[in-house]
Amino acid sequence: MKELSQDIRSINVTRYVTPLREGGSLPALVEADDQFLYVLKFRGAGQGIKALIAELLGGEIARALGLRVPEIVFANLDVAFGRIEGDEEIQDLLKASTGLNLGLHYLSGSITFDPLAVSIDSQLASQIVWLDALLLNVDRTVRNTNMLWWNKELWLIDHGAALYFHHNWQDWENPKRPFAKIKDHVLLPIADKLDEVNDSCHQLLSTDKIKQIVSLIPAEWLNDAAFENPEANRSAYAQFLENRIANADFFINEAKHARASLI
Repeated sequence: MKELSQDIRSINVTRYVTPLREGGSLPALVEADDQFLYVLKFRGAGQGIKALIAELLGGEIARALGLRVPEIVFANLDVAFGRIEGDEEIQDLLKASTGLNLGLHYLSGSITFDPLAVSIDSQLASQIVWLDALLLNVDRTVRNTNMLWWNKELWLIDHGAALYFHHNWQDWENPKRPFAKIKDHVLLPIADKLDEVNDSCHQLLSTDKIKQIVSLIPAEWLNDAAFENPEANRSAYAQFLENRIANADFFINEAKHARASLI
């Protein structure tokens, strides 16, 4: 399968290994034609392609900030997979996901990050809180940290619930969109360097870098009825991110106020 960009590899799924039922969208562990294992996120799952776009943008923005994210790949799923699966629910999911999906390299032996068991420094915590405030990521809480501890390092996973505005594109042009859920962020209590990390994050996420990351979205995923064509849809993602970064002081102050109420 031809690669869609020079930065994101493409693989073909060759074997469905097992469902990962921790997630509501039934991600699965699969093997690919490069002999590696991946956690596959399905286009036919509950939140559909929008969750794959959020996963792609969130993961690659995190990587641009120097944070650790498993390699993201475009994963092609053949129609044959839906014919041989015995579980009816999974069979329906596979049939609905024929074509281009998203995979993350499987970190074998990793464990779920537990803030009570593993300490991380406030600089890293502040970078992650900054990222999630930018992305409006509602899914990095004590109940579900969406971080893994692997090889004595912290890895970020599962950004599919970020950028939730794109499910209806309501008020998306507002760069100062409130994000009250930041108060629930698992790392907020130790994120005391938000002002310090702001400068470096700004420098790393230039307009050109954001456009480069947004350009990774496959055109076939950009079919939102709110826009007249894929490029207009793509431009909206870039505009939202660029405007929110330019107004980062707003969400930093929001996070600082939320933190002050916790400590």
